Amino acid sequence: MNYPKIPLAQTVVQLCKAKNIKHIVISPGSRSAPLTIGFTEDDYFTCYSIVDERSAAFFAMGIAQNIKHPVALVCSSGSALLNYYPAIAEAFYSHIPLVVLSADRPEYLIGIGDGQTINQPEVYKNHILYSANLKLDLEDTPKRKSDDEPIIIKNIENRLERFLGLKQEIQKENEEAINLAINKAIVKNGPVHINVPFEEPLYDMVQEPTVMPKNIPPKEISQKIDATILKDLVTDWSNATKKMVLVGVNPKDSIDERWLNDLAEDDSVLVFTETTSNIHHKAFFPSIDKMIWPLNDDELEQLQPDILLTFGGLIVSKKVKAFLRKYQPKHHWHIDAVNANDTFFCLENHIKVSPNSFFSAFLPQLTHHRKSNYKTTWKSVKKHRKLKHSSYLEQISYSDFSVYNKVFQALPDHSVMQLSNSSTIRYSQLFDLNKTIEVHCNRGTSGIDGSMSTAVGFASSTTKQTTFITGDLSFFYDSNALWNNYIPKNFRIILVNNSGGGIFRILPGHKNTANFDHFFETKHELSAKYLCEMYGFEYNTAKNIDELEESLNNFFNTSNQPKLLEVFTPRTINDDVLLNYFKFIK
Repeated sequence: MNYPKIPLAQTVVQLCKAKNIKHIVISPGSRSAPLTIGFTEDDYFTCYSIVDERSAAFFAMGIAQNIKHPVALVCSSGSALLNYYPAIAEAFYSHIPLVVLSADRPEYLIGIGDGQTINQPEVYKNHILYSANLKLDLEDTPKRKSDDEPIIIKNIENRLERFLGLKQEIQKENEEAINLAINKAIVKNGPVHINVPFEEPLYDMVQEPTVMPKNIPPKEISQKIDATILKDLVTDWSNATKKMVLVGVNPKDSIDERWLNDLAEDDSVLVFTETTSNIHHKAFFPSIDKMIWPLNDDELEQLQPDILLTFGGLIVSKKVKAFLRKYQPKHHWHIDAVNANDTFFCLENHIKVSPNSFFSAFLPQLTHHRKSNYKTTWKSVKKHRKLKHSSYLEQISYSDFSVYNKVFQALPDHSVMQLSNSSTIRYSQLFDLNKTIEVHCNRGTSGIDGSMSTAVGFASSTTKQTTFITGDLSFFYDSNALWNNYIPKNFRIILVNNSGGGIFRILPGHKNTANFDHFFETKHELSAKYLCEMYGFEYNTAKNIDELEESLNNFFNTSNQPKLLEVFTPRTINDDVLLNYFKFIK
């Protein structure tokens, strides 16, 4: 087998292998050649070549989202690694493990006007778990700036022992830094950056490795709760008559069914689940905005919990955030082994274990369920909202609302749904979705810039049917997501094209003016037809409910190429249909 000649490249590749990092997303470049050689010459790794670094990083994030283990990114020096930044920020706030391996020039070539150089160390400073700036191998360090200046070996020509000691010290420091970085990505679930300087020549190879780096295993996070703290939590919970559990972004099947059933049987507990929570129970309360949006102040005060227990990632619903900030619980506990956000400005306890570990320790300690009419009261509201929801759908005209209703109903059982941000994720919050479907959305930074690339990355690493549902701005913004060779034939895209950023029509402000159309809504007449032709997608369209239903009937059938369904909706009525919905269901 071939190895890069440069020991530092061998070290990085071997430690990635030792830590079971199998998926390597590479963007073409010269300075990164030693890493590219190391990864692509070893059959252990699955390597992907994606030109656009921004798309590549989101693609890698989609794989990591699926396999729940770090994925490595390899890029050249200069602006290449800056294009990773949107995905790095998303991974940082969504707690998705990525390992950025950026090639760099030697330090003596930085800041002197050499090509393709920027200040790469700490470039992701505010959105990274750890940054490792590795040191150049000694034998690859010609420090001279002219032919007359002796290289470092000549300066210590008669002191070989000292030279070898320095060389070993640098190797040890690099190994420790790489171990520390990757271990943080594994344990803390987030992005890390390893900056790797290389001196030319870059393409030389050897038949045997010249270094054998030491793998330092990561330390597992304890899943035990202090007995005193647990006792206090049980006491507070047992005494409270109004408890609310709010679940944000959460992996599917991460909570044992018995604990969900236990919560469902307690009349003093309301469990609110977001679309991204991947948690379902007939006694729980999905579609949070449908429940909360129409409530007046008196009703919101009745809903105010004594204890709020949260777990999972960031919350989509602005209404529930506004409600809990105004009507704060007496106690707010967040369950997560690593992170806790004080989203409602009243966080009291961060219990540092996984939610499943918490419920395993906590719920068996409860000897009885507290008598309460809390759930009974709001179950009647839930039933009323559900009836009104169905009634509204029967009377509205063709619009985004009616389209999303049909689309969500058509998704195959046991499939994966990837959602773009803005309108798409917010519409999904209004519907009770198929409980067998796994749902994902980039809610860390809630940007539109990499949703499709993430979906493609996820689809490339699973055999499950994956469907990406998106608005038009998100789709066109990230169209380079389709520029790769890894899109499976069963991948599907449903593009709801309302000719602009329809979400902005729902927000306060003047509408139907030239200024609004151009700078806020970004009105356009683009279609995905020619992109589909260029990238090898089967293209379908729908412009009314009948065409939509007909298209959806066979959209998920087996095919020889991925498919895209572009659904055109009227641009100017969607906001009224949505806003009238909340008035109607009250």
